[in-house]
Amino acid sequence: MSNGLMKCLMAVCLIACSLSPVKAADGAKEYSNPVIKWSLPDPTVIQASDGYFYLYATEDTHNVPIYRSKDLVTWRYAGTAFTDATRPMDFVPRGGIWAPDINYIDGKYVLYYSKSEWGKTWECGIGVAWSDKPNGGFHDAHKLFISSEVGIENCIDPFFIRVDSCNYLFWGSFHDIYGVQLTDDGLAIKEGAVPQKIAGGFIEATMIVKHDNFFYLIGSTGTCCEGAKSTYRLVMARSRNLFGPYVDRNGGSAVGDHFSPLLNSSPEVYGPGHCSEFVTDHAGQTWMLYHGYQSSDVEAGRVVYLDKITWGNDGWPQVQGMRPSTTSEAPVFDNAVGISEKKTEDAAYLIHPVDEGGYYRIDGPDGETFSWQLYNVSGHLVLNGKSKGMDIVDTSSILKGMYVIKVNGKAGASSGKILRL
Repeated sequence: MSNGLMKCLMAVCLIACSLSPVKAADGAKEYSNPVIKWSLPDPTVIQASDGYFYLYATEDTHNVPIYRSKDLVTWRYAGTAFTDATRPMDFVPRGGIWAPDINYIDGKYVLYYSKSEWGKTWECGIGVAWSDKPNGGFHDAHKLFISSEVGIENCIDPFFIRVDSCNYLFWGSFHDIYGVQLTDDGLAIKEGAVPQKIAGGFIEATMIVKHDNFFYLIGSTGTCCEGAKSTYRLVMARSRNLFGPYVDRNGGSAVGDHFSPLLNSSPEVYGPGHCSEFVTDHAGQTWMLYHGYQSSDVEAGRVVYLDKITWGNDGWPQVQGMRPSTTSEAPVFDNAVGISEKKTEDAAYLIHPVDEGGYYRIDGPDGETFSWQLYNVSGHLVLNGKSKGMDIVDTSSILKGMYVIKVNGKAGASSGKILRL
C-alpha cells in the first residue's frame, strides 16, 4: 500500500461507514442516505444462506470489498473477495477489477467481474470465480472472454440472470449491450451460444429484472466518475422477452438508444447510477442500492445509496421524484429469522487482514470510539492507537513473529492473533 493511499485511507476511516436507522415520529424506522459513506462504486448485492445481505463493489478497496448487513441500512466491512494470491491475473494483469456481479448458482457463490484499464476498450474482458461462502475465499478465477476475442468493444459490467432454468450473462459499456447463454454451473459460455445485441451504445451497467410478465432493462448513462460534474443517471426500457425487443415508454427501441428516465441527480447527490439487483423486503417492498457522489463531500468518492422502488399502474418501476432520497422509511426485515446466532458478532470489533504489506483493519460497530494495542508473545506492548469506526494497524515496521491485537471500547473487547511474516 502506497503512502498516498495509506494517508487517504486513514483520512476516510474517520468517517462512519454507515448510518443506523432512527425512529420516526409514528414509531417506524427511518434511515438517512448515503447508507455507506465509503467509496464503493457499482454495488451488487445478494442475500446469503446465513440470512445476511452481502454487498460487493468495484475495487476502490483492493481485491473487491465485501460489506454485510441485516437490513440494507447498517453495513459492516466483511473482507475482500480475493487476496493477492487468488487475485485474477489470467487477463489484463495490470487492470482493475470493476463492476462485480454476485450470484448463487448450483450450490456456489459465483462472482462475475470485469478486468480493465481505463481507456483500453479492446483489451478488457469478463471473468468468473466462485466460493463456498459469501464473505470471501473466491478461487478458480478464470477468463470468460475479452473484447478482442468476441469482436465487441468494451466488454465490462457483467450481469447474470436465470430464466426458465437457463443461465444468461449480459454486459456492455457504451458500445452496445449483449447477452449470451451460460452453462448450467454458470462458469462458462454454453457451447455454440452466440452473443445477441439487445440495446445500443447509450448505456452501460445493465441490470434486468422481471415484473408482471415484463423484463425491465435498467442501465446507466452519462459520465460516471467526474465528481460534481458527473452526469450519470438511471434509465430503462422493457420487453416481453429476455432478449427483446426492449422499448421505452413511448415505444422507442433500446437498440436505437431510446430509454425512459428512472433516477436523476439532485442537489444532494451527483451522478447516481449503476444500481444493484432489486431486493424485496419482508413487507413486499422493492429496494435498490446504487452509487453517487455526496454534494457535501465529493472527495469521499462514489458512496452507496438506498431507495425504494414502487411499481406504477402502467407496470414501470419508479423512484419518488426520480431523485435520491435524503431520509426515508427503512426496509422491513425480521432480523430474528436465520441470523440470531450472528448478533454477538455484529456487536463486536472485527479484525481483518489487509492484503498489502502487513496491514490489519479494525472495524467497530456503529462508528464507536475504541482503542487498540498490539502485544508480542512475551506480553510487551509494541503498538497502540485510538480511532472511531475503523482504523488500520500497520505492522510493516515491526519484527517478524506472532502478535496479539486487543481492542477495547463501549461495545466490549475483542482480540485476534496475527502473524508478521
